[in-house]
Amino acid sequence: MMHTRYFDLRDTKGQQKEIEDKIGAAAKILRDGGLVGIPTETVYGLGANGLNPDAVGRIFAAKGRPQDNPLILHIPSADWLERYCGDIPDTAYALAERFWPGPLTMILPRRDIVPLRTTGGLETVGVRCPDHPVTLAIIEAAGVPVAAPSGNTSGRPSPTTAQHMMEDMMGRIDGIVDGGPCAVGVESTIIDLTVQPPRLLRPGGLPLEVLEQVLGEVAVDDAVRRKMGEGERPRAPGMKYRHYAPKAAVTVVTGPARRSAAYIREHLPQGAGVICFDEYAPQFTGHIVHRLGSVDDKLAQAQHVFDALRTFDDTDVTEIYAQCPDESGLGLAVSNRLKKAAGFHVVDVSPLVIGFTGPTGAGKTSALRALERLGGLVLDCDAVYHELLRTDESLRNAITDAFGPVFGADGALDRQKLGTAVFGDPAAMEKLNAIIFDRLPRELLRRINDSDAPLIGIDAINLVESGLSRLCRRTVAVLAPAETRVRRIIARDGIPEDYARLRVQAQKPDDFYRAHCTDVLVNDAVTPDAFETIAYQRLQHIFEEETDHE
Repeated sequence: MMHTRYFDLRDTKGQQKEIEDKIGAAAKILRDGGLVGIPTETVYGLGANGLNPDAVGRIFAAKGRPQDNPLILHIPSADWLERYCGDIPDTAYALAERFWPGPLTMILPRRDIVPLRTTGGLETVGVRCPDHPVTLAIIEAAGVPVAAPSGNTSGRPSPTTAQHMMEDMMGRIDGIVDGGPCAVGVESTIIDLTVQPPRLLRPGGLPLEVLEQVLGEVAVDDAVRRKMGEGERPRAPGMKYRHYAPKAAVTVVTGPARRSAAYIREHLPQGAGVICFDEYAPQFTGHIVHRLGSVDDKLAQAQHVFDALRTFDDTDVTEIYAQCPDESGLGLAVSNRLKKAAGFHVVDVSPLVIGFTGPTGAGKTSALRALERLGGLVLDCDAVYHELLRTDESLRNAITDAFGPVFGADGALDRQKLGTAVFGDPAAMEKLNAIIFDRLPRELLRRINDSDAPLIGIDAINLVESGLSRLCRRTVAVLAPAETRVRRIIARDGIPEDYARLRVQAQKPDDFYRAHCTDVLVNDAVTPDAFETIAYQRLQHIFEEETDHE
């Protein structure tokens, strides 16, 4: 067992000479091929010179990490990107300007200077700039990019304090720098910029929704939500192997918090431990309980998830049941970590949420009636939006601030006035949609969580474009031939044929819906009732399929 030096840099307002000496000593260890535990805003990392294959090999040995699991290079600024990466797209610099320093790793083509040992044999490399002044100073002083996976032995929960690192790495590495507890608590988000659209390989401290503000469409790798097969090769850390696991077996229960808590209460064996939201902790008296934070506080959940998993190793608990947050914001990262800790042993108590979309006149109304016949609840996004306009003062204020006095003295929205402000102005329409879709998903999720219905349909003409499809397990596009839709619109709305044709022509093509939805219902039935019967049978099959899968 080797001697591990401890550098206390929690207080960087102390003696400057002493601080500089400690930073210099840690940097020298890295330059000389040694290993140093370093703090970041996400988790503590096990750092080595990323250009030194022997030093990188020591990381794998100290962690017991599989050799095909890539490492991330940590650099002090985007100015270093060209040293280690080639064919850098403009989007990389746009992301760096917006989010660096911060919890974002970009996958880019590697230059030959980066050893294949660092990249797990890949021709790409992950690069990020950590948001921690101590580690940035150490990297600058070392003058080398620092390869730094999480500082735990492979498979265990990631460390969010120096104490956690000492538990796993004392006597195995040359030094540990204590920079205080990590502010974020889960690893960085990893985005692959070598493919189009960019692909999310690992959710982390930067939410997917924020990335999309810069990148537009972002694909989510299947490995985020499922276990990778033995023959699959990971393109980024944390994709393939069992991670974050305590000694006890973990069962993750997903779904609305009220439902997941009830399931755990009913199935919790004697002596089992619980990871739960603060609001539900009193329901598990007599068991060892670790709190994640409030149901709605995703940052607290991210900060607490690894500590909760790790702490059970000091108990006699042999089985752990964990509530899981929804996948919005940082919830996707927390959910991913819990599921990987459980080896994807997941019980889903969620209702089946199906999104319905498609062009006007195709027959969504009939399909939604079929869902109601199956005992489902329909959430009409347009109706929910207009209810929010009446009841949500913050929404009304946001619209007024953006578009002026568009509400009358009685509080009712003047649709004509708002329409004049946004129609024909793409920027204004985008601003309005951003305001709406900042609030609408939260309200829909609240209604889903409050419902006891086993099946819920979301009716949204812009289901895909708005991102509301993320609330859905399945998405159904209801389509019909253009001429059929023209006839239906004329009969339904009492409008002239030429106007009906213009409305049909203004809709997105069928190929758009086929490409973005999991299921397609083609309405070529003679009557609405006939199509409702067809839709009923298809939705019943989908419900049975999803239920059997669970």
